[in-house]
Amino acid sequence: MNVPLQITFRHMKRSESVEARILERAAKLERLHDQIMTGRVVVDLPQQRQRKGKVFQVRVDITVPGRELVVNRDPLLNHAHEDVYVAIEDAFDAMERKLKEHSREVQGETRRDIGESRGTIVTLFPAEGYGFIEGRDGRQIYFHRNSVLNDGFERLRHGMMARFTEEDGE
Repeated sequence: MNVPLQITFRHMKRSESVEARILERAAKLERLHDQIMTGRVVVDLPQQRQRKGKVFQVRVDITVPGRELVVNRDPLLNHAHEDVYVAIEDAFDAMERKLKEHSREVQGETRRDIGESRGTIVTLFPAEGYGFIEGRDGRQIYFHRNSVLNDGFERLRHGMMARFTEEDGE
């Protein structure tokens, strides 16, 4: 992380062992996603008017380029969170899932930007089974009916927008 992890304890005393576990889990997040900029963890023991045990609430905020990811586990819904370590594990497990999902989204956008282009169908020869797409850069790219996904060649029309990936042909 660019900025050290901020750990806050509310309505409870600071615990070195709890803090150590949070730091271990934060280090695991950093191995999972190398572009974490900031992180904040709040461990709260809200004042409850219940007769049963006290339930911990753990909130994890992580900032990555272009996005802030937040996990906030509601303690009233899970009595397993009467153990602070269980609450920490649940919150960090959820953050791991969010980071993995975010990474897949970013990688998908990157792959799409690099490998996939967009253009307009400018010429079609339906009887012969081929046509040309004009890319954004003005080049015309040949395509054959066999290269159109889902047997969609018959649905193509002049002027339609198309996504394509260029490959060297024979």
